[in-house]
Amino acid sequence: MTDTDIKYGLAGVVADDTSVSKVMPEINSLTYRGYKVQDLATQCRFEEVAYLIWHGELPNSEQLEKFNALEKSERGLSDDLKTVMALFNKKAHPMDTLRTAISFLGQEDNEANDSSPDALMTKSVRMFAKIPEIVAADFRLRHGKKPIPATKDLPFSENFFQMCFGEVPAPEIVKCFDISMTLYAEHSFNASTFTARTIASSTSDIYSAITGAIGSLKGPLHGGANEAVMHMLEEVGSPETAKDWMLDALATKKKIMGFGHRVYRSGDSRVPTMTDAYEKMVEVIGTKEAKKYWEISQTLDETMVKEKGIYPNLDFPAGPAYYLMGFEIPMFTPIFVVSRITGWTAHVMEQLADNKLIRPLSNYKGPDQREVTQISAR
Repeated sequence: MTDTDIKYGLAGVVADDTSVSKVMPEINSLTYRGYKVQDLATQCRFEEVAYLIWHGELPNSEQLEKFNALEKSERGLSDDLKTVMALFNKKAHPMDTLRTAISFLGQEDNEANDSSPDALMTKSVRMFAKIPEIVAADFRLRHGKKPIPATKDLPFSENFFQMCFGEVPAPEIVKCFDISMTLYAEHSFNASTFTARTIASSTSDIYSAITGAIGSLKGPLHGGANEAVMHMLEEVGSPETAKDWMLDALATKKKIMGFGHRVYRSGDSRVPTMTDAYEKMVEVIGTKEAKKYWEISQTLDETMVKEKGIYPNLDFPAGPAYYLMGFEIPMFTPIFVVSRITGWTAHVMEQLADNKLIRPLSNYKGPDQREVTQISAR
């Protein structure tokens, strides 16, 4: 085997079939179960998209009502988990605490190893309902505040804001968040999804698969990119310095976050929808800070496209949007999990429906076989 035979990073390798989503790099498009993601984001609530990802079709009114009731019935954390979360290291990254909390959920489930289709769906909805409360509770605990329990009176996105801040913001802010949930929900065989499928392929339990996916998503080359985008905007500082900052970064080959994509080459189809929602939110907020970050973003975008022809990815508008919603930067990737749990669990169920152990080969480049000729003194 030669180096030319190896697909480093599995680039271009088709590992399996899927009907969950389709990434079309040739037209910079993405569909969930055949529907364009930008249409779903603007015309559907996230709960409807979650149902679609799991069941293959958008729900009718009766199906949606039953699904929402099921999700709300799974809200709430056990006293044991709340006690453990209160002991978490307040300096740990929220992705670390979230990873541990999901593992704890798994050991609480006496039927964790039941991988029948019905059981997998139940566990998927359970994590979908509980992860927002885990993220919100951790956010409040690390700031010395008492967690706010989930309510069964609010929809999914509104409930998350209520648990984080004790109030629901303006509809435009909630809509921007809800749109981001749909846009982040699924993206075929990305690193974290493939991690989940690999773990599931060994017939391990779904909680283990999701715990592994969280570990993969934590990386700054994957989910952590939206955090890095906001740190970059803070470094730029002002709209007046944004163009020069970008030109200098390009000249010095500095790593610039939020631009380019492993798959898309001429623009991420999710970006215009997220950017439009971000802009509407900025108008509603109306503060100098909101306008500042919007103008910095626009200048960086325009300069990068003009100089290099490289377009922003979804993390670029999502990072500052989350920041202006009131979320602190380390929360951005856990919020990604709040959304992506839908796609991950859909892929775990798909993997187990027709499972084959994922076990690639490697190209050994170490020493040839040799004999032990000298044993060190004992």
